[in-house]
Amino acid sequence: MTSYLIRSRGGLALLCALLGTLCKTGSGQIRYSVPEELDKGSFVGNISKDLGLEPRELAERGVRIVSRGRTQLFALSARSGSLVTAGRIDREELCAQSSRCLVKLNILVEDKLKIFEVEIEIKDINDNAPDFLTEELEIKIGELTAPGTRFPLKTAFDPDVGINSLQSYWLKPNDYFSLAVMIVSDGTKYPELVLEQALDREEKTVHQLVLIASDGGDPVHSGNLCIQVIVLDANDNPPVFTQPEYRVSVQENLPVGTRLLTVNATDPDEGFNAQVSYILDKMPGKIAQIFNLNSVTGDISLLKSLDYEDAMFYEIKIEAQDGPGLLSKAKILVTVLDVNDNAPEITITSFTGSVSEEATPGREVALVNVHDRDSGQNGQVTIFVLGNMPFNLEKSIDQYYRLVTARSLDREQVSEYNITLRATDGGSPPLSTDTHITLHVADINDNPPAFTHASYSAWVPENNPRGAPIFSVTAQDPDSIENAHITYALTEDMVQGAPLSTYVSINSDTGVLYALRSFDYEQVRDLKLLVTASDSGDPPLSSNVSLSLFVLDQNDNAPEVLYPSLPTDGSTGVELAPRSAEPGYLVTKVVAVDRDSGQNAWLSYRLLKASEPGLFAVGLHTGEVRTARALLDRDALKQSLVVAVQDHGQPPLSATVTLTVAVANNIPDVLADLGSLEITSTPEASDLTLYLVVAVAAVSCVFLAFVIVLLALRLRRWHTSRLLQASGGGMVGVPASHFVGVEGVRAFLQTYSHEVSLTADSGKSHLIFPQPNYADTLISQESCEKSEPLLVAQDLLEAKGDPKLLQALGAVSRKNPWASL
Repeated sequence: MTSYLIRSRGGLALLCALLGTLCKTGSGQIRYSVPEELDKGSFVGNISKDLGLEPRELAERGVRIVSRGRTQLFALSARSGSLVTAGRIDREELCAQSSRCLVKLNILVEDKLKIFEVEIEIKDINDNAPDFLTEELEIKIGELTAPGTRFPLKTAFDPDVGINSLQSYWLKPNDYFSLAVMIVSDGTKYPELVLEQALDREEKTVHQLVLIASDGGDPVHSGNLCIQVIVLDANDNPPVFTQPEYRVSVQENLPVGTRLLTVNATDPDEGFNAQVSYILDKMPGKIAQIFNLNSVTGDISLLKSLDYEDAMFYEIKIEAQDGPGLLSKAKILVTVLDVNDNAPEITITSFTGSVSEEATPGREVALVNVHDRDSGQNGQVTIFVLGNMPFNLEKSIDQYYRLVTARSLDREQVSEYNITLRATDGGSPPLSTDTHITLHVADINDNPPAFTHASYSAWVPENNPRGAPIFSVTAQDPDSIENAHITYALTEDMVQGAPLSTYVSINSDTGVLYALRSFDYEQVRDLKLLVTASDSGDPPLSSNVSLSLFVLDQNDNAPEVLYPSLPTDGSTGVELAPRSAEPGYLVTKVVAVDRDSGQNAWLSYRLLKASEPGLFAVGLHTGEVRTARALLDRDALKQSLVVAVQDHGQPPLSATVTLTVAVANNIPDVLADLGSLEITSTPEASDLTLYLVVAVAAVSCVFLAFVIVLLALRLRRWHTSRLLQASGGGMVGVPASHFVGVEGVRAFLQTYSHEVSLTADSGKSHLIFPQPNYADTLISQESCEKSEPLLVAQDLLEAKGDPKLLQALGAVSRKNPWASL
């Protein structure tokens, strides 16, 4: 590597150049030279020495390259203090064809803010060979072209400069061509191909030449161009057939369009001069109608079928002609060979078309005739039925056969048969013919209708609309037409004294059942139907199926309160609650029933309204009215409760009952408390108390008499019930809907109930005293609706012209006729 330092003094510059050392000018310019294609990191110049610095000072003094606008080709090595290549440098890429390639960059010494200009010359090396930019060149020359004719060739390109650039062309030696090089004023060389002697395309069609371009580098590089000289043809040769006479033997059964053979004529010329077409020579007869000659390929094919009996031999004359019109002739000899070319023929002389499924074996179905146009062994025909069919062929006379049944037929298994008859001759190879006939099996009514299920069950909600479809039954009959036409009917029956036909009907064609009335679950819960399906055959066949129709309950009945019931005489019932009652004391029990079933009859109780909220509570499922807290003196004598009973149907239905609870320890207390409600503003109030005591005594006497009568009645009824049980009467026959739920009644009967109704301003009062109940007896709805009230009327005194009536009505009643005190 050589470096130059140029100073202001010329003598010193020359000395530095001879010594190959660094030179500096007044402006601080440094020059280097480096060849192209060096590896990355190659040494360019000792920049630290040329700057008068130590290598370690480069980084300390902030020495760096600040040139811009170009990809950095060089870098500073901080370790050695040298300027090195930053990557591979391609001179041709940087400077193209310029004779000198200079790269300038600036180096900044940052601590002194001084810029040094560095100029690097990139030296060319011979790294590129001449290139024609194409690998092949095609030149077309007519075979009649005169010698000495010149043809310009492609020039080569070498991106190197100087001696490394393109220097010369030369052509590999051959007998027909030479190379001439034209040099223009700027020194550019243009190669030309010169024809040395006449060409003959029939002797040599293509000439392969190689043009070589070389540069002057060391070592020398060169590039090749393959030249393909194509000799163009002149029409100087007629077509020639490969044979003057063609022979071929063909079988008479060849199909139309079959290629028999291919004739071929060649022409040594080229292009249009060598385009050969084939023509049938005009000949008398039907040869042109039987044979076809393809004008392009020379294929001989059949236009019509050959027949040995018509002609055994054909002679065909043909011509071959090139494009300009030169031609030659040949002939084709065709020999026809006799073969087994006729397949047997099957004729259906008679055919019934259908046969009844009740036909016996041997029933004739068709009469068949077979024939083969061939003779001898080729005309011997055998016929048979293909497949495993219940049919046989029986020989009749000559070539006639009878097709008969081999066994009884069943239309429900196979309704029609596709019969294939095959006839085969004795030729080699044998020929066969198939004939297909379709035989229908006529139906007879041998199958009754069959329902899809052995029995049916259907569910219909009560309160259904009249005339609505509720179910559908379906029956199938494997027979056909009228034998498979099914009608549906219901077997008449009686339901609760009414004909079944008043409840449901059935569509005779579709099997759809319709409701003729709106069903009530509480009256009719299920129906048993018998559906009959009959076909239309002669005689008709039928089958039956049972249908169970279940009525689904709907929530159409509101709960009915059995206890407490409203007295029939208009008085108000009162329940008694002693003031000493503890929390949870059973005051009374609301008993209700719902005529519906399931969830629709599941009842729940709740306290809807109370005159003293929080004093009483109602059992959600039992209906028991109990005290929620201890009774206080400040609690009113009369407590009014509204209890709601609701079922769990959708939507839920409900009923309410109003209870009046008197807060007192006994009946006299009740009457006393009722008396104390009067504000005594006159002296006659004491007289009124006297009359009240007399009334209570009278009521007590009447009550004792009532108890004695009630015990007598109770004993009589008990004796009567024992007699009924002995006779087996029991409670059989009582509708289930008339009974309260067992659990609700049992809970109710295990308690004492008190009912008192006292009204200060009325002439009547209703009293019911505590009484035990029996949990093992069901309470019927009819019994619960009966009551035996004891009504006592009291006339109270008038006080000093002002009538004041204290009316106390005590009535003792019991909802359960079997309860005893």
